[in-house]
Amino acid sequence: MRLRMVRDDTNFDFFKRWKLWLGISGVMMVVAFASFLLQGLNYGIDFRGGTTIRSESPRPVDVGVYRGAIDALGLGDVTITEVFDPTFGPEQNVAMIRIQAQDDQEAVAPELIEAVENALRTVRPDIKFVSVESVGPKVSGELIQTAIIAVSLAIGAVLIYIWLRFEWQFAVGAVLALVHDVILTIGIFSEIQIRFDLAIIAALLTIVGYSLNDTVVVFDRVRENLRKFKNRPLNEVLNLSINETMSRTFMTSFTTLLALFALFVLGGDVIRGFVFAMIWGIIVGTYSSIFVASAILLYLGVKRDWSKPDANAGNQYANIDA
Repeated sequence: MRLRMVRDDTNFDFFKRWKLWLGISGVMMVVAFASFLLQGLNYGIDFRGGTTIRSESPRPVDVGVYRGAIDALGLGDVTITEVFDPTFGPEQNVAMIRIQAQDDQEAVAPELIEAVENALRTVRPDIKFVSVESVGPKVSGELIQTAIIAVSLAIGAVLIYIWLRFEWQFAVGAVLALVHDVILTIGIFSEIQIRFDLAIIAALLTIVGYSLNDTVVVFDRVRENLRKFKNRPLNEVLNLSINETMSRTFMTSFTTLLALFALFVLGGDVIRGFVFAMIWGIIVGTYSSIFVASAILLYLGVKRDWSKPDANAGNQYANIDA
């Protein structure tokens, strides 16, 4: 017997209150944008600047022990990760200790670096410090600009791709849904002040791809049904298409979320921000594919008869129930 998360005869009316859903999305975007302007993001070392200390030890790295020794110094954002580096041989255990810049200084002061090294020697007398590297505010500012450009180019590429594959109305709906997802994800990080670093930028780009994939699946079915049911109102065709793809949408989201929740609970502090961004992004991405992208397509209308290049029947939305 197959597992069914959604019945085959599902017939939800997603567009009975389509203006309400768009309004809710608009309000959430305004709140997210206002939070970003008022309190900003809790930037990590990648964007704020700081110092990275590379250590090695004959004994296995215990991140909890390392962190306990350093926390007493009150240095703020400190990230400790165990890394595998074949250049040090299989018997060595390498850790990266990243400390944020203090009081807008170019890098962590040598006295603080020495204090960190001494604190770690108290719990690991045999530890060695291989290298110390600093990232200044100028490099951090360049990383912020590069991150913004990367996300903008990704969304722009999506606009061109959808426009070429479908009609311009589909492209507008898909891109606005992606902008919705990115703004809400940045907004939640601003509102609850989770550390925002380069890993979160990677999560944003992954969310863009995931949400786009979900939207394209729905739009493909919409285009097929528009050709099949040329006389049906557009809102009925959209409802039919979303109901037909709902099983796939929920199964994909559910299985992905299972893995992400496991990583969130068991993965540790290093990847928790990235995993949280992915969980939030999948939830809002699934929502936006139905209630944002499709609702905008309903508002704009779309060509119904591809056999005639100038056929504009169904391009208006006068038959939509308010």
